[in-house]
Amino acid sequence: MSLRGMRAYQVAAVAALAATVGTPAGAQAPSDALSDETQQCVACHEQYTPGIVADWRASRHARVTPAVALEKPPLERRVSATQIPEDLREVVVGCYECHGRNLSAHKDAFDHMGTRISVVVSPNDCKTCHPTEVEQYSGSKKAHAVHNLDRNPVYTMLVETLLGARTVKGDRLAAHKASAHTRGASCYACHGTMVTVRGLKKVQSALGEVEVPDLANWPNQGVGRVNPDGTLGSCSACHARHAFSLEVARKPFTCAQCHLEPDVPAFDVYRESKHGNLFLSSQGDANWDAVPWSPGKDFRAPTCATCHNSLLAGPDGTPIAQRTHDFGARMWVRLFGLPYSHPQPKDGRTYRIKNKDGQPLPTTFTGVPASGFLIGKAEQAKRRGEMVGVCRSCHSTAWAEGHFRRLDGAIAETDRMTLAATQLQLKAWGRGLANRKNPFDEGIEQHWVRQWLFYGNSVRYAAAMGGPDYASFKNGWWALNTNLQEMHEALRPAK
Repeated sequence: MSLRGMRAYQVAAVAALAATVGTPAGAQAPSDALSDETQQCVACHEQYTPGIVADWRASRHARVTPAVALEKPPLERRVSATQIPEDLREVVVGCYECHGRNLSAHKDAFDHMGTRISVVVSPNDCKTCHPTEVEQYSGSKKAHAVHNLDRNPVYTMLVETLLGARTVKGDRLAAHKASAHTRGASCYACHGTMVTVRGLKKVQSALGEVEVPDLANWPNQGVGRVNPDGTLGSCSACHARHAFSLEVARKPFTCAQCHLEPDVPAFDVYRESKHGNLFLSSQGDANWDAVPWSPGKDFRAPTCATCHNSLLAGPDGTPIAQRTHDFGARMWVRLFGLPYSHPQPKDGRTYRIKNKDGQPLPTTFTGVPASGFLIGKAEQAKRRGEMVGVCRSCHSTAWAEGHFRRLDGAIAETDRMTLAATQLQLKAWGRGLANRKNPFDEGIEQHWVRQWLFYGNSVRYAAAMGGPDYASFKNGWWALNTNLQEMHEALRPAK
């Protein structure tokens, strides 16, 4: 179909759309609440990508204008902007309102059926209505998740060792650099990829040949994705497009996209826990859309969002915890991803950390913290108090404090088990049984990695969230001890 024919089709389809749309209370917004550009997008894409349009039609974006959103009392608002650009105030948030923002910054901008748009909607585009959320997120570890891997040589080595294919070369295994495909389908699917524009390309569509941006490392919706406009992150990692549902973001299945065993067993432990039991048994009774969110009134069982980032309020509307999109803001200790637990970093750009051994890690291999880069005791106490305050919505102070004392014990004991494994690894290096140049690629070194990345993490998560099997036999204490025994026996001289 020619561009002229396409435009004629759009005009006819828009007219049909205007004649059939419903009222604000219905499933569709009135036609005069859609911008002209969005009407054209919807008219065409409803025919060719109906799933996208149906998803958007079910969203709050499709039914509420920013002007109406600002009429809510401050505590009930879902937008943090106090002023909205005039061209957006009185129209619903449709295709063009997101894909047509800040085009001068978008290297992926292109002319599509007579309208200039971008492919990748970035946090900077969402910032138009949600500036506080974007500001909070931009300083988080999640926003820097790509660079925290690829700008940290220790983690780059771990990723390459993990993902690089190997071939047999005589009597040895030859390691090869991980391909972009493998990286994008594994670690970087969660951490994010660096999406770049190689130029334009022609593709065949239902409308014939069209020209679109040729994007490298796309598709991706990782939390630290580097976007073509230079920004970091992907809001759709949690708020799945195109409904951008609060319910989806609040349910633990969203976090389970990445936080799964063996290395980050958060969802697995949660599912086993009493909280998970109650959630799975009663999730249909919860009010997933309420703002603020009230324990006991809107939900019976907490989810990841309850404890880590949702705006919570008591029965009288008094805030219990403020909303945050820095998912480490209520955390005082960092439990996973590193050999030893440690206070949370001050800065989400953890690749900037240097410990006393010169490594870009928050502790040395023997557990000495890089304290200058980590939050101090006062901030740790403040954050712990905030988390205990969330727990007290349903539990007594004695219960909450007792729970976290048990977590303290699990953290200390698993750190000692990692240190024991490290001491054995140091012996292996000292005896020439392994090469310390790459601490991840030989048998005894991989036992060391399992000790903290899988087994120590499992015990800590189990203690933090109440999953007893993950603290014992499922990658827990049984694995910690048998793994350590195997390392010890590997160092015994052959008889």
